[in-house]
Amino acid sequence: MDNDVKDIMNRRHIGRNIQKIRVYLGMKQEALAADLGVSQNVISKIEKESEIEEGLLNKIASVLGISAEVIKDFDVERAICNINNYKDATISPGATATVYAAHTQQINPIEKVVELYERLLKSEQEKIEILRECIKQGK
Repeated sequence: MDNDVKDIMNRRHIGRNIQKIRVYLGMKQEALAADLGVSQNVISKIEKESEIEEGLLNKIASVLGISAEVIKDFDVERAICNINNYKDATISPGATATVYAAHTQQINPIEKVVELYERLLKSEQEKIEILRECIKQGK
């Protein structure tokens, strides 16, 4: 099979793309599941599906903080290339460069990590409060 066809097939496996993006963002299945109001098993099943219903895809994209198009067209090699270009352009003090990000791969990893950390922290704080309430009520 031609390499271009393999690349397109891999890119079009929406569930696998969701998994790659989730892992890239440092998010566990449990955290994504909690944000979507489903179980971890549901996320596991979603990540095995090659096609996902548009409404669900939009919800997942919203939780991940990206567009559905990024999920559909996600390409690991382009993402790594964009990250490397970003790092190369910002690493040298006083360096000036124009970074051309791929059309659909405009992810700022630092912002996403901070956003994810804040959501996870909030989620953990909510869990602690629920546990405290349960202890107070003797459950």
